[in-house]
Amino acid sequence: MSIPFRLRSCCGLLAVGIVLAGAPSTALAATLGTSFDADGTTVTFAVYSSGATRIEVSVYANATGEDAKATYELTLDPGTRVWTKTVAVADLRQKGVTGAVLYGYRAWGPNWPFDPAWRKGTATGFVADFDDAGNRFNPNKLLLDPYAREVTHDYLTPAQRDGSIYQSGADRATDTGSPAPKGIVLPAAPKDFGVKPVRPFKDDIVYEVHLRGLTMGVLDESVPAAERGTYAGAARRAADLKALGVTAVEFLPVFEFQNDTNGLTPGSAVGDNYWGYDPNSFFAPDRRYSSNKAPGGPTREFREMVKAFHDQGLKVYLDVVFNHTGEGDAEPTTGTTARLHSWRGLDNPTYYEVRDDNASPTNLGRPNQWRKGGFYVNNNGVGPNLNAANRVVRDMVIDSLKYWSEEMGVDGFRFDLAALLGNTLERGGFRFDKIPGDNILNRAARDLPARGADGRGVELIAEPYAIGDGTFQLGSFPTGWCEWNDRFRYPFRKSQNKLGVIQDVTPADLIRHFAGSSDLFQPNGRKPYHGVNYIVCHDGFTLRDLYSYRSKRNNQPFPLGPSEGGADDGQNLSWDSGGDAALQRRAARNGLALVLVSAGVPMVLGGDEMYRTQFGNNNPSNLDNEKFYLDYQDRHTHARHFAYTKALLAFRHAHPVFRRADFYDGRDHNGNGLKDVTWLTDDGAEADAGYLDNPANHFIAFRLDGTEAAGEPASSVYVAYNGWKDDITATLPANLPGTRWRRAFDTATAHEPAGNHWQPPAPVTGPTYKVAARSVVLLVESP
Repeated sequence: MSIPFRLRSCCGLLAVGIVLAGAPSTALAATLGTSFDADGTTVTFAVYSSGATRIEVSVYANATGEDAKATYELTLDPGTRVWTKTVAVADLRQKGVTGAVLYGYRAWGPNWPFDPAWRKGTATGFVADFDDAGNRFNPNKLLLDPYAREVTHDYLTPAQRDGSIYQSGADRATDTGSPAPKGIVLPAAPKDFGVKPVRPFKDDIVYEVHLRGLTMGVLDESVPAAERGTYAGAARRAADLKALGVTAVEFLPVFEFQNDTNGLTPGSAVGDNYWGYDPNSFFAPDRRYSSNKAPGGPTREFREMVKAFHDQGLKVYLDVVFNHTGEGDAEPTTGTTARLHSWRGLDNPTYYEVRDDNASPTNLGRPNQWRKGGFYVNNNGVGPNLNAANRVVRDMVIDSLKYWSEEMGVDGFRFDLAALLGNTLERGGFRFDKIPGDNILNRAARDLPARGADGRGVELIAEPYAIGDGTFQLGSFPTGWCEWNDRFRYPFRKSQNKLGVIQDVTPADLIRHFAGSSDLFQPNGRKPYHGVNYIVCHDGFTLRDLYSYRSKRNNQPFPLGPSEGGADDGQNLSWDSGGDAALQRRAARNGLALVLVSAGVPMVLGGDEMYRTQFGNNNPSNLDNEKFYLDYQDRHTHARHFAYTKALLAFRHAHPVFRRADFYDGRDHNGNGLKDVTWLTDDGAEADAGYLDNPANHFIAFRLDGTEAAGEPASSVYVAYNGWKDDITATLPANLPGTRWRRAFDTATAHEPAGNHWQPPAPVTGPTYKVAARSVVLLVESP
């Protein structure tokens, strides 16, 4: 039986070692991977395994189609449990390894002890597919080095699409030496990724986008055909994204993952993986994303891409997955059958969180007749939890982060299901604790380190939850960590899309998030910029679709679907705006404005600037086709929306009053008669608790004192949001001496011909302003 690959809601000779500047001071962290001696005459292979009784390294001249040219037994250091072998380069050459050095490991252990009579493709020495301790050794499976810097190919390829060969159970005697991916030993190379921007996170605007999707759909000549969908192609978009007004590009996962077989079945995407949330390596850049696929090519091209963004002053963030891997789960009835790609075959109970009982997923947690050690704890919805409480796993994650930051130039990371990185249980469950100094969360903040208010360091951005009891940890991450603030989007979605349906949103709910969600981040000493605000992200509807569909449409025929998963309609909080295209456009303008005028760091989903649609599919994680790449014709088709977005991004950059370093306290700090923020009703009065706590009130405005913000050109800024179905005439606050109100943005449909923005801002006449139904208004106060 073949276990399917499950998807979520993603020529050199010499090698460079894995020693990283500032790495944890353990012998283990300093020795793993491959390295050469000073004169390059020998290469050392090093891998960790706590339970192996024998490990061999097999060295290949070609990625597939042949046996190993040489095999060497590794020697164990019993103190560190690191297995090593040093080989003369001349010996490799003599044995036929004339190009890049390709390699993999074979391992024996208690469940499959070494037998001198064993030969590849036999079960000699076999005892069990797993034992009570969770060991899953199998010498027939060639294993990828967890520290490999590059990988030759995916486990499934156009020529080899049978995933069952990597499994234990019935396929335990199938040898994978020839078809399995190999690690590539790379030569030392220059680390030219340009100069990293030194900028406080509060001043950033994040642009979340799929690296391949950024350029695969390009219809003009700005990206050559051979570079579309690659790191090189993305590099060509750096200046364009700078001109758009974003300051940091956050790429969906780019670690090596299974995608070589995407699109091979005509008219179907079943089994494809577009998003990449199932890593097969934590160090290797995905080879398919490189236009240069020679050994070392992906690494060089990735660095060149980072340099292109740095040259434009843009940061590069990576969405990283350290909560599970692409090896997947065990067969849920007996646990006998499981894929052995890398970590599982080298040290299953170290790298994964094994259950400490004999319960299986198919009997709802009740003990069965099978022994323990065969099943896993899963709080991510895809496969076994990576064992974040284990020191070896913690070292590996920190080593990976430091490699991508220090060797590849990455400026920050968004951590998928990051609550699991704070798990303190090595076996049997989940318990979050941010306090221990040696956990991944605190080590990352200390060792990378986390970016400070001076703009130096690395962004650490948590998706602060997972699946199961105790995993929702929004607001609970340690000092230095930023978090995706998913509590920002829901009140605004309800206010925009569920008027008259869900009546629990109050003005107090809205101002809490306009003001940076102090209830979440202030209690532990963090700042507004530790929250990343968004209305939509990759995981759900696009901005346009949020206001164009009442429910998800994931079961459409190819190429628009079908796609599994995705948020249900109760979480989507979407609406089709009555099918009125003008109202849909207005709602999208509102959504952007609500994010960009709020304290905190705004995030925009790639393509939303040009009113992109995913045709109602809210989880196209498997759809690697032109319908889900960015279509730059949308810039022309929806030119007004594109111009409006650019103007709104520029407005935030021009007005530092929105980019708060500290939370509002509602006080006048300079004696000019204005509080740092004043919350206002439609009659111009300051909103009291009775008004703010009443869900029947759908209008809220606020005035920010611009004289408190260094470099702010406006004396103050007035923002009004009318979530009601009718127009509301708002009384404007009295001006400071010598100033007047000027209109910068009004999202009302009536102003579409003017582009919904004015530069320079247009004078407002009179003491009132009509805030149209379901619209946002931005006024600036200046002479």
